[in-house]
Amino acid sequence: MSLTSAYQHKLAEKLTILNDRGQGVLIRMYNIKKTCSDPKSKPPFLLEKSMESSLKYINKKFPNIDIRNSTQHLGPVQREKSEIIRYLTNYYQSFVDVMEFRDHVYELLNTIDACQCHFDINLNFDFTRSYLDLIVTYTSVILLLSRIEDRRVLIGMFNCAHEMLHGHSDSSFARLGQMVLEYDHPLKKLTEEFGPHTKARFICFPSQAVSEALLSLYCLFVRRNQGAEQWRSVQLLSLIGTASAMINPANSDTMACEYLSVEVMERWIVIGFLLCHGCLNSNADCQKLWKLCLQGSLYITLIREDVLQVHKVTEDLFSSLKGYGKRVADIKESKEHAIANSGQFHSQRRQFLRIAVKEMETVLTDEPGLLGPKAREREEGKHDLAFLSFCISKFFALFAFMALSFIRDEVTWLVRHTENVTKTKTPEDYVDSSIAELLFLLEEVRALVRRHIKVIQQYHLQYLARFDALVLSDIIQNLSVCPEEESIIMSSFVSTLSSLNLKQVDNGEKFEFSGLRLDWFRLQAYTSVAKAPLHLHENPDLAKVMNLIVFHSRMLDSVENMLVETSDLSTFCFHLRTFEKMFAVTLEEPAMFRYAIAFPLICAHFVHCTHEMCPEEYPHLKNHGLHHCNSFLEELAKQTSNCVLEICAEQRNLSEQLLPKHCATTISKAKNKKTMKQRQAPRKGEPERDKPGAESHRKNRSIVTKAIVWLAGYNATTQEIARPSELLAGVKAYISFIQSLAQFLGADVSRVIRSALLQQTQPLDSCGEQTITTLYTNWYLESLLRQASSGTIILSPAMQAFISLPREGEQNFSAEEFSDVSEMRALAELLGPYGMKFLSENLMWHVTSQIVELKKLVVENMDILVQIRSNFNKADLMASLLPQLTGADNVLKRMTIIGVILSFRAMAQEGLREVFSSHCPFLMGPIECLKEFVTPDTDIKVTLSIFELASAAGVDCDIDPALVAAIANLKTDLSSPEEEYKVACLLLIFLAVSLPLLAMDAASFYSIEKDGYSNNIHCLTKAIIQVSAALFTVYNKNIETHLKEFLVVASVSLLQLGQETDKLKTRNRESISLLMRLVVEESSFLTLDMLESCFPYVLLRNAYREVSRAFHLNRVSASTH
Repeated sequence: MSLTSAYQHKLAEKLTILNDRGQGVLIRMYNIKKTCSDPKSKPPFLLEKSMESSLKYINKKFPNIDIRNSTQHLGPVQREKSEIIRYLTNYYQSFVDVMEFRDHVYELLNTIDACQCHFDINLNFDFTRSYLDLIVTYTSVILLLSRIEDRRVLIGMFNCAHEMLHGHSDSSFARLGQMVLEYDHPLKKLTEEFGPHTKARFICFPSQAVSEALLSLYCLFVRRNQGAEQWRSVQLLSLIGTASAMINPANSDTMACEYLSVEVMERWIVIGFLLCHGCLNSNADCQKLWKLCLQGSLYITLIREDVLQVHKVTEDLFSSLKGYGKRVADIKESKEHAIANSGQFHSQRRQFLRIAVKEMETVLTDEPGLLGPKAREREEGKHDLAFLSFCISKFFALFAFMALSFIRDEVTWLVRHTENVTKTKTPEDYVDSSIAELLFLLEEVRALVRRHIKVIQQYHLQYLARFDALVLSDIIQNLSVCPEEESIIMSSFVSTLSSLNLKQVDNGEKFEFSGLRLDWFRLQAYTSVAKAPLHLHENPDLAKVMNLIVFHSRMLDSVENMLVETSDLSTFCFHLRTFEKMFAVTLEEPAMFRYAIAFPLICAHFVHCTHEMCPEEYPHLKNHGLHHCNSFLEELAKQTSNCVLEICAEQRNLSEQLLPKHCATTISKAKNKKTMKQRQAPRKGEPERDKPGAESHRKNRSIVTKAIVWLAGYNATTQEIARPSELLAGVKAYISFIQSLAQFLGADVSRVIRSALLQQTQPLDSCGEQTITTLYTNWYLESLLRQASSGTIILSPAMQAFISLPREGEQNFSAEEFSDVSEMRALAELLGPYGMKFLSENLMWHVTSQIVELKKLVVENMDILVQIRSNFNKADLMASLLPQLTGADNVLKRMTIIGVILSFRAMAQEGLREVFSSHCPFLMGPIECLKEFVTPDTDIKVTLSIFELASAAGVDCDIDPALVAAIANLKTDLSSPEEEYKVACLLLIFLAVSLPLLAMDAASFYSIEKDGYSNNIHCLTKAIIQVSAALFTVYNKNIETHLKEFLVVASVSLLQLGQETDKLKTRNRESISLLMRLVVEESSFLTLDMLESCFPYVLLRNAYREVSRAFHLNRVSASTH
């Protein structure tokens, strides 16, 4: 074929277009195969029962389907022909694309064969690679087509519908149907097709094609399949090794071979020798290369997760051919070798890469200038290969891409074998617990190249302009023959390179050398045909310099494409199960935690596996990437949170050891050490507590770290919980540590802390879990206040705390440790205003439930109470009315419970006030000032609004707005507000006339030491005052008037108790009399003058004297005893 024909055939352009087209067709076949294999996405016609007979008929008769005489079988197709056409058009056109692609491949391969092209990966790299890629892509398309089980049905059904609709078959159907039949046994047909192109020829013949191209891989493939020990001995990828020991990339005739994927070469060799198997019996080098490839992998990738089982497919084909008995034996031997050794072989290479790439990444991070080192100046007139080799050996940027390619090859090998090798005696060969480190290093090197792209550009631009252009010019001038077309192309190369200058990099100019590289591709095609005047294999210097120029140009305009070419791991998008398993294994290895971030980064690669010929899969792949990226990040955030919380828990434990309560034992031991002759053994069951400082001792790293301890330490079974002050100390330790951690994390920890603490002031956090607000609210209600209601815990005003009475089996905690001033302050600090409001609301719910029961008791005794209210000063009548009352003890008990609850709330409010004053002193002043301006004449709505504001800050108010709101929300069965008001008035009367009953209780003795009663009846005063104020505020009545009425009736009742002769009923008369003074002290509506008018003060003075005398007598008696 003439040179003019070689120009006209445009081999380079056709190879470029067909390879891209082939990838698109291959992805479409993959997409159809995946769609039809999943019932959820399968075309609906293939699943309908009404279509079953039609589908069977089409499949059986394909492609000779008689539409006119098959109405019985094709009736359903006739009814839905329009819908079938609409739905199956894309499928059908995709199959037509395969047929057209095959036609173009046939034409181009015949043209190349006629041109008798010469292929050598080391010289015409682009031409050889594109040729082998086209053969592999075409074979993959045909193999994938044969794997689509519904191909006949899809094509046949579309054509039936088309013929029914238009009256004739589709124009492509006859050839398409014949093609589908031919490829029912794809490899057999393919070997027949490629026969003309793959006849075994010896190297002396210039017309060899596929076998010649494959043989050019021999040296490269052998070198790239070296084991880890050989890599280590030559210090592969080392930037700090000695010059004599460093591997020299100049041994390769082309730079691109150094980062060419081994997986790609394996695909070329396996598929190439499947098609040109004749040379395996006639050429020893072909046989060696083929056997070496078979020993490396059990599976090769066709597209995404679709693989070719190398040994099985090859053995099945060769077993059907005559004269291939030895080759079948070679296959079996290679398979056994691969099963026995390939796993360990690749495991050792991954281990080597972890060390070597980590070293390289560290050096380049420290000295990024090595990505563009300064080469020595070329001596005038010299462009010898020795100098060229020196220059190539200094391309440390090349080392980065080599490292990426090597890592990618090892990762993809592991992924495809992990996914497909299901039965093996050595499963450990296909599991790598340290894979995360390799993925992380890959991402680090990628980031390093992107970060220092300007360094790379500056160096390679100078190289192109100052060295490559001059060397190329010298080579062109020394060519013995140079046709006009080639001369024009090469002259354009020199002029383009000579015009480059550093200002272009400094100005951020975008480079574009794709035209130059395409011209070099064309030149490779022109100089590789048999009758070309200028043969590339006769001028290897030209090939070497141009391949070097291509690499340098890619360092200017295609660094990102280079990164994709050498390190794309989008294969994980189609091996998600393996991807997730690798991530799970990484989280199980503490040493690998630091590298786990590589997994969400890898998800960004998924976008690279799309193709413009299959746009419908882009949203699906995008969702896959986003979903798994979010999933990995969420799990990493959870693990990080757990880690931080573990450290915080440890810091809290250390802080807890410094609490005063833990030093008592140490002080006691130190104090008694001198008097003790020998150290006593600790009591059985007593834990040995570490002293502060023990945490600094080295610990055994095999010990598993402690689980996260809930800050409150709440145990629902035993009702145990940490004291608020201890919890507050722990929280402060947490916050202190997290704040110190902020300088390392660079995170907004203040926002994190505020968010976490704010959530703890709500009943439930953002995850719907209970918070410390809920835990402490429930605990105080169910444990402390419930026992206070039963009398095992009492309120001591003197100590400003609830205290526990020593009774066996009643409580398992000390009440004063949870209710004194410091604990209430700590509780308010933890819960904040929102949490304290929630606590108040729950307390008020219990108060109102008692008020409901009290109202029921009043209603039951209403008639009698009305008479008592009118005749309370008539002793004779009262003597007959009082015994008729029922439930008087119950009224006192329920009112006492209310008083206990309100007393606890008052203590909590006082703690809130102190905390609020400490945090917001300038806000507390105006609130208290505003409260002072409230008078009895102020509108009740305004008053309640001000009191609500003051109450939120913990300020005590004459009328409790929370109690008013709770009572106002009560639903009663009473008919009118007047009736409810009447019940409220009679409730006070009921309480007043029931007070003398308390004198009979032995626990009603007033304790000077505690400033209260052992049965908590001193809490009655708070209940009476606050409930009265709230009730009469709701009914809009005068509070003072009704409290005066209560004071008068109660005074009369207690005075009548003095006339009682039964000593049992009067045993604690003096103590009960003191309640009158407590009522007045509790209320801002009553005064001592009002009390003096109805209850003489002399009686109170005598009562105090008697109580004091009895208390001291009891104390002396107890001490004497």
